[in-house]
Amino acid sequence: MTVTELPKIELHLHHEGAAPPAFIRQLAHEKRVDLSGIFKPDGSYDFRGFAHFLEVYEAACEVLKSPEDFRRLTLAILEESAANGVVYSETFLSPDFCGGGDLHAWRDYLNAIQDAADEAERKLGITLRGVVTCVRHFGPEQAKASARCAAETAGDWITGFGMGGNEGVGRQGDFAWAFDCAREAGLRLTTHAGEFGGPDSVREAVRELGVERIGHGVRAIEDPDLVHELADRGVTLEVCPGSNVVLGLYDDFASHPIAKLRDAGVKVSVSTDDPPFFHTTMRREYEMLHKAFGWQAEDFAAINETALSAAFCDEETRARVKKRLEKT
Repeated sequence: MTVTELPKIELHLHHEGAAPPAFIRQLAHEKRVDLSGIFKPDGSYDFRGFAHFLEVYEAACEVLKSPEDFRRLTLAILEESAANGVVYSETFLSPDFCGGGDLHAWRDYLNAIQDAADEAERKLGITLRGVVTCVRHFGPEQAKASARCAAETAGDWITGFGMGGNEGVGRQGDFAWAFDCAREAGLRLTTHAGEFGGPDSVREAVRELGVERIGHGVRAIEDPDLVHELADRGVTLEVCPGSNVVLGLYDDFASHPIAKLRDAGVKVSVSTDDPPFFHTTMRREYEMLHKAFGWQAEDFAAINETALSAAFCDEETRARVKKRLEKT
C-alpha cells in the first residue's frame, strides 16, 4: 500500500470551500445565476491572492441558499473525501452562510447537512462532525450570533467552535465573548491563527481564547519560544501545506515548516483547507509530504493518531474511527 492509499483523518475543511467547482456551476445554472466571473476557462476557481480568494469564496456561496442545497453539497464533499481515503472529517460550518445567523433557519440547514452525513456514513464509511465557525471579518457582534447558534445545537454532531476569515481584521481577543459562550456549552475550541498573522496571533489565540487547536499555526516556527510553548501545552496544529504554498506563504512543500514543527514536538495534523480552490486532495497532500520529507507509512500513521486524539468527537466515535485506521 502506498502512502496515498492510507486511511486519513482531516480536521480542517471549510464546507463551502470544499464545494467542487462543477457542483457550484451546476447549481448556478439551475438557479440562472451568472457566476462565470469566478471560474477560469478550465472550470476551476479563479482568484489572485488571499483577499480575492475570500471574495470568490463568498461569491460561490451566493447559490447556496437552501437546506437542500447544503444537503447536496455535503454529499458531494463527502464523496470526494471518501474517494481520497478520508475516514473521519470535521467541517467548518458558518451560520452566516446557513440562514444568516438565524437560529431557526440554522437548525433547518443543520438537519439537512446531518441527513447527508448520515447517508454518506452508511454508504461510504466516512464519519463527519461539525465545527461551527464565526467569520472574523464580519466582526465580534456577528460572531456572538454564530456562537449562540453553536451553543443551541451543541451535542454529538456539532462538537466544536472556531473562527475563520481574514486574520488582518481585529484581534483574537476581540472575540472572547463568542468563545466563552461556546466553551460554556461544552464545545471544543479552535481558531485560525499563524497563517497570515504572525506568531503573536498564535500566542494570543492560545492564551486569550483558550483554544486547544490552531487552524494553520505554521508561522509559530518564527518564534522558538512559542514553538516550545505549543509543544508544552499540547496544542494541535491543523496544518494545510498545499493551501499555504498556493497562497504564497512558502515557495514549495520542501520549504514548509510542518516537518520542523513536528520534530520540535508540536502536534501536527494534515488537511486540505479549501481543496478545489488550492488544487489539492488529501491524497496529494500525502504524496507531496512523502516527496518533500521522505515520510513513510509510519509517519502518516503517527500524524493520524495525533489527529484522532485531537478530534472533536465522543469516545465511541473515536474508537470506531480507530478501527478504520487499523485496517491497513
